[in-house]
Amino acid sequence: MPADYNGRWEMVSNDNFEDIMKAIDIDFATRKIASHLHQTKVIVQNGDKFETKTMSTFRNYEVNFTVGEEFEEQTKGLDNRKVMTTVTWDGDKLVCVQKGEKANRGWKHWFEGDVLHLEIHVLDKVCHQVFKKSQ
Repeated sequence: MPADYNGRWEMVSNDNFEDIMKAIDIDFATRKIASHLHQTKVIVQNGDKFETKTMSTFRNYEVNFTVGEEFEEQTKGLDNRKVMTTVTWDGDKLVCVQKGEKANRGWKHWFEGDVLHLEIHVLDKVCHQVFKKSQ
């Protein structure tokens, strides 16, 4: 049985996010705004099917996927690119690979105790975000 990611998650830390935004060519003004935002993630999981929403006062982003199935993702609201995305399980970790014009792009989600970790990587840049469950 896969890990249970269901819930509402509030961001408690966001390390090196600006470098990730630079790597995907986000403009200066947007980077400055986004670097100071508090994000909330809402994840609805039914086995290997996920509905995810990342919300802030500036922009919201939603992506739905089934683990193990490649899909075309429009990163609208982020860097507005089309990528081919595949999410797989690595034990209880969710591992995402995004194929497109930026190399080594993707993310990993995992738990340590009652916190949810998100590591985002693009090119040689890595961001680490931490979330606490609120519901």
